[in-house]
Amino acid sequence: MTASNDHSGSDAPPDGITVVKVSGTLLGRADDMRAFWESIANLASEGPVVLVHGGGQQATELAERLGHTPRVVQGRRVTTDLDLDIVQWALCGKINTQLVAAARRHGLRAVGLSGADDALLQVRKRPAWTVDGETVDFGWVGDVTGVQPDVVVHLLSTGRMPIIAPLGIDDDGQVYNVNADTVAQNVAVALGASHLLLVTATGGVRRDAGSARTRLDTCDRETVAEGIENGWIEGGMRVKVETALAALDHGVREAFICAASDLLTRSDATRVTR
Repeated sequence: MTASNDHSGSDAPPDGITVVKVSGTLLGRADDMRAFWESIANLASEGPVVLVHGGGQQATELAERLGHTPRVVQGRRVTTDLDLDIVQWALCGKINTQLVAAARRHGLRAVGLSGADDALLQVRKRPAWTVDGETVDFGWVGDVTGVQPDVVVHLLSTGRMPIIAPLGIDDDGQVYNVNADTVAQNVAVALGASHLLLVTATGGVRRDAGSARTRLDTCDRETVAEGIENGWIEGGMRVKVETALAALDHGVREAFICAASDLLTRSDATRVTR
């Protein structure tokens, strides 16, 4: 689901916003992150940038240190009470702060926040899904019902770059885990962003071709359906292509899946098209 825009009480977002979502897998790779921040600094010199980050790998590592094995279904984490604590510790506590510090080192004025701040991401508990004949209760996983982007618009208007951890909040003040790709999509739509860039460790979408996997220059809805049916689009990549399509359906002009070193030229990226 994509939430509708809500700009009540706020100025309109600036033009030309780029929303970038970076995978948690990349955060521990020094070379990738060096290229990533150089590209972000260049993007920020051209127009407003909003950064959304994941952190699934770091949350899993922390869980395992605590003797807990999290469950992931179709690229989405089942979030028990303990998993929710772990997600908050890893994403809001460590990763978000590290990204703000890295932005500072690259001359960027950044402010870290989560989707719970100022009810930026309003959510409701995800209903159970039926997956391969099994009923799956995702626990404290939220589906986005609304976006209130005032705080993001304010930060952009003062020349700052928001860095958003993927949490949401409901009307009762309950915090939920939200898939980071979904957060990026909904924020991009609410801001009327021009570009959504989903940054992965592997770059663009790869298609099975016999014994090889070839990168797709473009990937439309029909190709996505084929890839899901035949199993070469699955897990986290399935979430990415589906959220990219949803962003395009709701007004975002362009969506790409790309590597950290390819944010500017996107020469080895996959452009998602309708």
